[in-house]
Amino acid sequence: MAEAKLKDLGSLAPSLKRLINAPFSNPNTTTAPPRIRNIYQRLSREAKERKYGERPWITIAAAATFTLNSPQSLSALHSVASSTVPHPTSSSPSSTPQHLTPLLLAELIREVGLKCISFNGIPRTINCLNAFRSDLDVNPWATSLASLPSRTVTNRTINDTISRGNSLWKSIYTPFHAKLSQKLALAHPDLPGYILQGHYAMLLADPPQYERVIPKQARLGRCLTSLVAIACLRAQTGVGPQVLSHVYGLKKAIAQELHKNEDEFEIDGAEGEEGIERLAEDEGCEWVLSSVDAIAKAIGGGNFAQWEREAAEEEERVEDDTRLDGEVSEVGNVAEEMQEELQDGRRRESKL
Repeated sequence: MAEAKLKDLGSLAPSLKRLINAPFSNPNTTTAPPRIRNIYQRLSREAKERKYGERPWITIAAAATFTLNSPQSLSALHSVASSTVPHPTSSSPSSTPQHLTPLLLAELIREVGLKCISFNGIPRTINCLNAFRSDLDVNPWATSLASLPSRTVTNRTINDTISRGNSLWKSIYTPFHAKLSQKLALAHPDLPGYILQGHYAMLLADPPQYERVIPKQARLGRCLTSLVAIACLRAQTGVGPQVLSHVYGLKKAIAQELHKNEDEFEIDGAEGEEGIERLAEDEGCEWVLSSVDAIAKAIGGGNFAQWEREAAEEEERVEDDTRLDGEVSEVGNVAEEMQEELQDGRRRESKL
C-alpha cells in the first residue's frame, strides 16, 4: 500500500508546479551581472594597493557571492583571481603561498562555500558548489580537486572536535562566551548545543585532517573564517548585531595573535601577517563592508536596490545608535547588557 502511494507522488499538478517556479518567488540562482568582473578586478587592485593580501579579498568576494546565490559570478571570480594573482616562475616556486594556482583558488573558493553554510544555510551552498564544480570540470586540473572528506567525526575524534568548537566560540565571543550560551539556551534549549557542536565544532573550526586534504594556500583558518562570517552576514542584510559580533571576532583573532600561529599566514611571512592585521583595523573593516556592498549592489537585484536607497538614512541612524559602540552577541537582545559590561570593564581598567 505504501509503495503504491509513493508511485502516485510521481506527478504534481501543473498549477502546483507553476506556483513552485513562479518568477516572483525567485526560484533560480542569480545570473552574473555584466559588471561583476570589473568589481572583482577593482577589489583585487585595492587589496594590492592597501597590502591586505590576495586570499583575504578572494575570501570576502566568494562569501558574498555565495550569499547572493550566484554561481556564475563565482566562476567569474575564479577567472579574475586566476588572472590577477602572481604566477609561479623558475625563481619563485609554486609552493610559495602568494602563488595561488587556478587549482588552489578553486579549493579556496570551495572551502569558503562550505563554511558559508553556518551563515546562509545549506541550499545556497549546495546549488552554488554544484554549479561551480561543473564550470571547473572543463579544466584538466579539475581532476586534482580534493575528493576526501576532512570533517567526518568518529568515536575517537568526537571529544577533540567538540573541544575545537568550544575554543573557537570562546575566541570569538570572549569575555561573553559563557553568558551568550546561556542566553541562547533561553531562546531554545537546543540552540547553544546545535550551534557549538553542529557548526563551530563540525564546520567552522578546522580539523587536524584538514592538513592532509587541503593545501595550506587554500585553508581558511581563524582569521579568514571571520571574514567569511562578516561577508555573508553583511550581504544577506537584516543581521547587524551579528555583523558587529564577527567584526569584533576578527579583531580578537589579531589581538590574540592567532594569525601568527596559523599556517595560512606563517607561510606568507611578515607580509601575510601584516596584511591581515591592517585588514582588522577599523579602516580595513570598513573596506571589507564596502567591498561586500559593491558586490551585493551588482548581484542582489531588487532587495539590494531598496537597501541601497536607504543606505544614506541608515548611516545617519548608525551614527546615533550607541548600541553599536560595544560588543554585540549572536542574540540581538543581549546587546545592551553586553555593552554595559564592556563599559564597566573599561572603567575598571582605567582605575588600575
